[in-house]
Amino acid sequence: MAQLRIALAQTNPAVGDLAANADKLVEWTRRAADRGAHLVVFTEMFLTGYPVEDLVLRSSFVEASIAAVEDVARRLADEGLGDLPVVVGYVDRANLAPRLGQPKGAPLDAAALLHRGRVVTKTAKHHLPNYGVFDEYRYFVRGDRLPIFRLHGVDVAIAVCEDLWQEGGPVAVVAEAGAGLLVVPNASPYERDKDDVRFSLVTRRAQEAGCALAYVNQVGGQDELVFDGDSVVVSASGELIARAARFSEELLVTDLELPEARFGGLGTFQVDAGDGTVITVERLELSASPVEPYEPEPPAIAPHLDDTAEVYAALVLAVRDYVAKNGFRSVILGLSGGIDSALTATIASDAIGPERVHAVLMPSRYSSDHSLGDAQELVARQGINARVAPIADIVNAFEKEIELSGLAAENLQARVRGMILMGLSNQEGHLVLTTGNKSELATGYSTLYGDSAGGFAPIKDVLKTLVWELARWRNAQAGTSSDFLYGFATPPIPENSIEKEPSAELRPDQRDTDSLPEYDILDRLLDDYVEKDMGSAELVAAGHDPALVARVIRLVDLAEYKRRQYPPGPKITPKNFGRDRRLPITNRWRETAP
Repeated sequence: MAQLRIALAQTNPAVGDLAANADKLVEWTRRAADRGAHLVVFTEMFLTGYPVEDLVLRSSFVEASIAAVEDVARRLADEGLGDLPVVVGYVDRANLAPRLGQPKGAPLDAAALLHRGRVVTKTAKHHLPNYGVFDEYRYFVRGDRLPIFRLHGVDVAIAVCEDLWQEGGPVAVVAEAGAGLLVVPNASPYERDKDDVRFSLVTRRAQEAGCALAYVNQVGGQDELVFDGDSVVVSASGELIARAARFSEELLVTDLELPEARFGGLGTFQVDAGDGTVITVERLELSASPVEPYEPEPPAIAPHLDDTAEVYAALVLAVRDYVAKNGFRSVILGLSGGIDSALTATIASDAIGPERVHAVLMPSRYSSDHSLGDAQELVARQGINARVAPIADIVNAFEKEIELSGLAAENLQARVRGMILMGLSNQEGHLVLTTGNKSELATGYSTLYGDSAGGFAPIKDVLKTLVWELARWRNAQAGTSSDFLYGFATPPIPENSIEKEPSAELRPDQRDTDSLPEYDILDRLLDDYVEKDMGSAELVAAGHDPALVARVIRLVDLAEYKRRQYPPGPKITPKNFGRDRRLPITNRWRETAP
């Protein structure tokens, strides 16, 4: 057996900022060298950030990526770090003739091995995901090479992200060709409960490959996606050795005892990948002799987050990174005293600090006294910036010029509030946070150019019942320490905001249940219709009331045009309203009654 100390750089790159990402690579490589690492592994497409979407179709961007990986290899050597091998993801280009249906320029989701000032070898993702949020057939061509490099007497193979999720391909080839360690750079987005699925997959692939597996995942927010880290190292039998924390950057340094290389020959040969393709294995050598025996460090295993904590951490990270990466200094939102705006304000305070959160209290003629009082109490509890802007006179001015009644008059109030928030955003440079939840978005219970106006929607993918759960969980954390929570000594959300019956307060004595079913009933139905794509007959067979099924399906289907105009917000479910769920607005298909 041979010893190897590996460092997994669970990092938060910025899409398109190749210079800053290269600086971070050098910095984290130096940290790994200071820890005595023998190998550093960065995440999928780290140098470019991920996902870069249509940027890969620009030759200028791909050329900059290729130049960046070569430049950073030389820079590592110039700064005395060249002897420490580095695996890093970037965008490369395949040497393929243009053809119809192939992405322009034949880009590759690639990973390079940097050592002693040069790119020693490179590989590219073999399996291209084309489901959910992934459109990789649009962007990349398939890789067909598997490098296995000898490092201190251990054969180390490289595969990229989706190559773990599909049968055959690089994992099958590793099992055939033999390696002591498989390293896998990833950019795997967060979804609820995905860590359990992911860990089960990693253990199974390690067993199939017959070697230890080091899985390093990106962390951070990128538009609607949140990356949760959760990097892991497992043994050849699938036993957990080390695990990084979730939702934060971390250098996970782990000592491994691995079998020495069994094969003496170097060079290239082809192996049947078991998926109808052939992969070329490239064997090369960086160092043949094992390191001198040393005292290993105790492995780090981060504590587990429960379901509610992980969702809340994902929302906080998404807001923090959207604000920071888009250059905003502060956020602004309408604070009504209700649970949705209360939770949104609290997430913002945790993400960027209450001193950078601005709230506008905009009571109307129908606002209850307790709503204004609950909003003011939240302001006092959290110390956020607040101002009061009553809207009654503004609404009256509109109504003097144009006669509106019923729903149109109700929506006017919401649109006045949206206009005030957007005006303050323009004037003062704040990012407007919208406060609508997934239950409202699903059923169209929102006002275009009113409460839907804004730049980012923190709870867009959060059903109403989960909003209450998150609020209660957050209040229970007051006075405790956490890396992703602001240190409020007392519960940040007023109890009355959580317990009172929800209302838009756009007409006298209005309640959400005037227009919608009870949320616990509605959310179960929405989960089956939206997340699971059940038709009406399936929904009734699953136990939902037939009349309610027909009513809710109609509400959801008719609101598609509204959702298209809603701001982006963090994805936490397998099917968010965004890239996951793509339905035509102009659409005459209707589910028939069973």
